[in-house]
Amino acid sequence: MDLEAVRTFLAVLDSGRFRQAADELSITQQAVSKRVAALEKELGVRLLTRTAHGAEATIDGQAFLPHARALLHAEARAIASVRPGSRALRVDVIGRRLAPAALLRAFHGAHPEIELDVVTLFDAEAAVAALRSGTIDASFRAVTMPGMHLPEGIGALPVLDEPIQLLTGPAHALASARSVTPARLAGHRIWVPGIVSGTEWAAYYADLAAAFGLTIEVTGPDFGTEPLLDTVADSPELATFVGEGTRLVWPEAHDLRRIPVHDPTPVYPHSLLWSVDNPHPALLALRDHLSAPAAEPSEADIWTPSWARPRTRRPAL
Repeated sequence: MDLEAVRTFLAVLDSGRFRQAADELSITQQAVSKRVAALEKELGVRLLTRTAHGAEATIDGQAFLPHARALLHAEARAIASVRPGSRALRVDVIGRRLAPAALLRAFHGAHPEIELDVVTLFDAEAAVAALRSGTIDASFRAVTMPGMHLPEGIGALPVLDEPIQLLTGPAHALASARSVTPARLAGHRIWVPGIVSGTEWAAYYADLAAAFGLTIEVTGPDFGTEPLLDTVADSPELATFVGEGTRLVWPEAHDLRRIPVHDPTPVYPHSLLWSVDNPHPALLALRDHLSAPAAEPSEADIWTPSWARPRTRRPAL
């Protein structure tokens, strides 16, 4: 349906005159008449009648009127859903169970008036492309990986050094440990099937394995979180890595153990990315919220890849 014709029909009814509707729409009176006639032809009914007092709706016009207003309201909502400045702030969080999602939930708690649209893109390259095109407004990523150069016009703010934990089943040799050192993990099989070559997290785990002589396996398909937890729970040999801020729920019978890794603590460097010419009014509020000071550990106590500077570590999420 021609929404301009619908808009014209409403303008005639609201003003009561074809000529006044033409003035409001900045078109000729003849164009108003042609639009209304085309709409009536499409619907197969008369919508308006001319009287001595002006234009009035016929019975069919009265029936069509609320639907015409709903059509233009839907049009406005559709435009607002994709137009920066009027649509919700669209933020990429990598995964809805991961630490960046928790950071975004905290922002929403502090600013409930700001509408959010949460998306999950695959990797940093896809996120940067979406930022440049305006498809998204911000993204949480590890961005200083080897070969990853932010293009001109993309801003970056380090927001979280997230400690990495070891996740084991109850029969694993390290299941009873209160904490472990990275060196102690050498010789143990650590299974992370979600590692994809060329991604920022693949670069992180490759450097982590090289730094401490770890065996990180990526064999087999990645069927998601639940099958991974099932496998680890039943295995006396396999363990996996999870971020401290990752939200996990498993059956009580799994009896999984989240074991802190210290001396040093490997941390994953999350940053917020955005396009510097993005006009969305809520973007500054998000950046200000994430720039708030937080407790900083001694740099000697943490490990992060050589391509990532130590960042501010926020409290556990």
